[in-house]
Amino acid sequence: MAKAFASRGDLADKKISFTQIGDGLWAFTAEGDPNTGVIIGDDSVMIVDAQATPRLAQMVVEHIRKVTDKPIKYVVLSHYHAVRVLGASAFHAQEIIASEKCRAMISERGQEDWDSEFARFPRLFQGHESIPGLTWPSLTFTDKMTLYLGRRRVDLMHLGRAHTAGDIVTYVPDAGAMFTGDIVEYHSACYCGDGHFNDWGATLDAINGFHLDAIAPGRGDALIGRAIVDEAIENTRDFVASTYAPAARVAARGGSLKEAFAAVRARCDPKFSTYAIYEHCLPFNVARAYDEALGMDTPRIWTAQRDLDMWQALQG
Repeated sequence: MAKAFASRGDLADKKISFTQIGDGLWAFTAEGDPNTGVIIGDDSVMIVDAQATPRLAQMVVEHIRKVTDKPIKYVVLSHYHAVRVLGASAFHAQEIIASEKCRAMISERGQEDWDSEFARFPRLFQGHESIPGLTWPSLTFTDKMTLYLGRRRVDLMHLGRAHTAGDIVTYVPDAGAMFTGDIVEYHSACYCGDGHFNDWGATLDAINGFHLDAIAPGRGDALIGRAIVDEAIENTRDFVASTYAPAARVAARGGSLKEAFAAVRARCDPKFSTYAIYEHCLPFNVARAYDEALGMDTPRIWTAQRDLDMWQALQG
């Protein structure tokens, strides 16, 4: 029997957790759904990633108001994907911040990604009618931006390509904590359809160099303690490498995308098949790995029709 397309069959609500990972630092998580980070400073609040719709973002606001009444001043976008950015309007922030590359990707492929993700994962778009349009950053930077929430310093950094070309991390030095976006996941499949496999490991090395005491990954539980932080980084590294290597070997010998899919499944199923959104991600991951192995540096734009064609070819 053909598998349901992407996550169309994933309709069950997830258990929400609001976990403190440091002084004034919180992670809104939901069993493998996209996470949102919260940084509380002396005078204001910063949000890291905005959920897919204003309705879902309002759930984050409700949890924030249980721990602080300070105004939400900034929304930081770790990258351009619709499930991370389209809820931003609910926070009524003074500024929306992203990398310059992220803004360029919104311009280049933001609408296509919105249409694509909406079709792939309808549960994440509850209240989609309230989305006012594409989310555009009001502040951008190239490599690094430092902001202060009163005395609390927050560093926004592009450490390298990984999940997308425009990924940034949000580092809070006084707590030794980082919000990594989808560069790091925990017991959730990495979505690599817009990724850069050959750069991802070096970006993980850069994150590891901060010797962090806590991280909020893009998906999965918030993590406290260096041992579990290191585990998540290395597990992400293994997932990315285990996806790319079999696909690259097939591409190098002139094999087909379908053969690459079988090779990656043989390598990854035993280790990762129980991870959240694994079956959803697998065909998109293999398609991108195969393209990159053939020398395509910039990921092709996913459209709703391309999604369906690829899914039918590989997972149907």
